[in-house]
Amino acid sequence: MIALIAQYGLLLVFLNVLAAQAGVPVPAVPTLVVAGALAAGGRLSLAGIVAAALAASLIGDLAWYLAGRRYGAGVMRTLCRISLSPDSCVKQSELHFQRWRGQVLLVAKFVPGLSMLAPPLVGAMGLSPRSFMLLDGVGALLWAGVAIALGYVFAGEVDRVLDAIAGAGTVAVEVVAALLVAYVAVKWWRRKRLLRSLRMARIGVEELAGAIAAGRAPVVIDVRSALARQLDGRLIPDALLAEVDGVVQVVDAIPFDRELVVYCNCPNEVSAAYAAQALMAHGYRHVRPLLGGLDAWDAAGYTVHRLAAAVVAGAGQEVDDSAPTVA
Repeated sequence: MIALIAQYGLLLVFLNVLAAQAGVPVPAVPTLVVAGALAAGGRLSLAGIVAAALAASLIGDLAWYLAGRRYGAGVMRTLCRISLSPDSCVKQSELHFQRWRGQVLLVAKFVPGLSMLAPPLVGAMGLSPRSFMLLDGVGALLWAGVAIALGYVFAGEVDRVLDAIAGAGTVAVEVVAALLVAYVAVKWWRRKRLLRSLRMARIGVEELAGAIAAGRAPVVIDVRSALARQLDGRLIPDALLAEVDGVVQVVDAIPFDRELVVYCNCPNEVSAAYAAQALMAHGYRHVRPLLGGLDAWDAAGYTVHRLAAAVVAGAGQEVDDSAPTVA
C-alpha cells in the first residue's frame, strides 16, 4: 500500500475517497492513515492530502445530495435495498436526522452506513445548498483529519504493521477475504432469520382495492414514521396514521374482529409486519401487511392522497377525504 500511495500520491487518495463516498465498498480510512504516515516522513504533502480528501468527499456527497433533492425518498429506498441491512437502513438514518437535523453531516462519516445516506436525506428534506456545503465540508474535514492525523502521529507503528502484512504475503490477503465473507454471511443470516420471524400472510393491492370497491373496506393503517411521510406525502385514502411503536394506541377504539391492513414503504414490508405482530398480540385476529406497500399500491394505478403539511407530523389522525387525489 505504501508503494502505491508513494507512487501515485494524491491522485490515489482522491480516487479512493471519491469511490468510497460514491458507494463503492472500498475503505478510504486505511489509505488516509497511510498517507498521513507518508506525510510524516516528508514523502507527501500534508496539505495536499487534506485537500484531495476534502475535494473527493465533497464531490461524491454533492452528487448524492442533488439526487436527494431531485428524487427525494426514492433515492433513500434504492440505497437501502442494496444495503446489507436494508430493513434498518432508512429507519436508522431517520433517527439520526431527527436527532441532529442538518448537523448530521458533521458526524455522518463516523457512523457506519450513514455516510452515504446522510447527503441524499438532507437533500430530500430541503437543506439549502449553502448549508450543505458548509456542514458537509466541516464533517469531511473532521473525518479525513482524524485519519490523517493518526497516520502522521503513529507513522512508525503504521510502517511496522504494513511491513508485517507484507511479510505475511498471501496469508494476510486470505485472512482479510475470509473476514469479509464471514461479515457478509452473518448479515445475510440475520436478515433471513428476521424475515422468517416476520413470515405471515400478506394482502395484495388488488384484493385490498376490491374490498374497498365492494364497500367492505378494512381499516388501513400507515405505519411509516413522520419523517418518512414528510419525505413522501403519498397516502392510501382514509388510512390512519401511526408509527410502529404506537400503533396499538391508535386503533384502541377499533373492535377486535375488524380486519386491519397495515402498510409501510420499506423492504419486505418489515415495519408493517412488526406492527401486525403487535396488533395480533394485542388481540386483533385479522391483520395483514400490504404486499409491496405503498409503492405497489401506487404502481398499480390506485388512488393516493397527498398529505397536507400540517398533518404530516401527526399520528393517529384520519386523512381528510377532501385532500387532493392523484390517480
